Parts: sequence; structure tokens; C-alpha cells
Amino acid sequence: MGFKKLLASLGAGGASVETVLFEENVVPGGVVHGEVRIQGGSVDQEIQGLSVGLQAVVEVETSEGERKENIEFAKQKLGGEFALQAGAAHTVPFGLEIPWETPITYFLNTRLRGMQVGITTELAIARAVDSGDLDPVNVHPLPAQQAILDAFGHLGFRFKNADLERGHIRGTRQTLPFYQEIELYAPQQYRGLNQVEVSFVADGNAMDVVLEMDKKPGLFTEGSDTYRSFQVGLHDFQSTDWAAYLNQWLAEVGGKRNWF
Repeated sequence: MGFKKLLASLGAGGASVETVLFEENVVPGGVVHGEVRIQGGSVDQEIQGLSVGLQAVVEVETSEGERKENIEFAKQKLGGEFALQAGAAHTVPFGLEIPWETPITYFLNTRLRGMQVGITTELAIARAVDSGDLDPVNVHPLPAQQAILDAFGHLGFRFKNADLERGHIRGTRQTLPFYQEIELYAPQQYRGLNQVEVSFVADGNAMDVVLEMDKKPGLFTEGSDTYRSFQVGLHDFQSTDWAAYLNQWLAEVGGKRNWF
């Protein structure tokens, strides 16, 4: 059982809040279960609302450069108005659905660098809103996503970094206002590539896989990006040799370096 203290306090003598996650490991399309524990302070207070949500730290491109922004992409209201008496304790259970497009934060027993995704708890009281700290959750890949990542590993690719970008990938089933890029170092056999960025955009039936392949510059040419995309069923992905499938494209784009 994972205990996550929010340490929220609403004014002198006010209520405090603690969120408990029963299981921190989830997958897209799953549910994270837990409970919110509200402890009354030394005075009576009117609670106007309670909710939990999923929040991500996303990179946003602006005219002045890049900045980070907190984006809440799922929310569940747990209760409306009620009177919280001094010293009284309330426990509110919840089951928050994890959207299919939720970015992966955990892979091969390692938290992915650059990923900040977790549960937030919001308590509205006396015309004020108090939000607790972000309580990280471990979002593991779906089996179909795992198969693609394993194929890259089989071909010799190594994890570099991951980030979340605000925006939309054209031609995909994306509904969230941001998408994930998982950056992989290319092995020596793909001499024309620096790295590959992988994005997954899933729903309950299938997912779009988008590859951005960063080509190395030649003596008289600049580096360039090449894009490929394909669809993978969430329930019939086992019938494909994904290492061989990916190698066809990767060898075509990065099998040799274009010197001219």
C-alpha cells in the first residue's frame, strides 16, 4: 500500500488532507484505486467540493522559448458540499480511470527520466481551493507498447530520454492536448541515424505508432527528420515480428550515411 501525504492545510486551524493509493502501478486504460482522508481542524468548516485528477508536466513552445506547464487530463469529482466539524475525520474512496493516452512513466523497472505524471487532490473550502503535491504513479506500457519497445531493444536501441509536448500529432487518434516522445539512441548498424523518437497514441482497440528518425548530416547536407507511422491492434499484435518490421524502415532511412 502506498501512502502519499499531501500535507494540505487550509488556513490556521483548518482541515488537512491525506491521499492513499492502494496500488501505484497502473497501465493506460486501467484504474487507480485509493482514498482521500480529510481531518477536521480546530474550527468547523464548509467543504464545497473534493476531486482527484491526473496531472502531467508538459513542455510548451512559446515565442519566448520553452516553458513547462501543469496540465490536468483526467478528473473525478468525489463529493459536493458538506459540513466538516472540528476534529471530525472523513474517508472518501475513489477509482480514477487512467486514459488510454496516458504517457508511460515506468519501463524495465526504471522510472523514465523526464516524466512527471501523478495524482492530484483538490479540496475546495470557504471559497478557496487547495491542491496537494503531485503523487507520482508508475504507468507501465500496454502489452502492445511493450512489444514495440522490446523490438527496438532487440535491434540495439538504448533509452535516452522522454518528454511530453503540448500539441497534436496529425493523422492520429489523439484526444489529449499533449503527446509523449520516447527518445532512443540508434546503434552503430544504423550509421545514418542519430536517434529515433517514438510516440504511442492509443484507444481501447488499437494505437498509432509514430516514429521520428533523426538523420545524421553529410559533408554537404544538413541533418533531417524522417517520419513513419503505423497502426497496431491492442489484441492481435503478437502475430507480427516487430523487430523485422521496424528494421525494414530503419535500414532504409539509416542503414548508410548520406555523405553528399
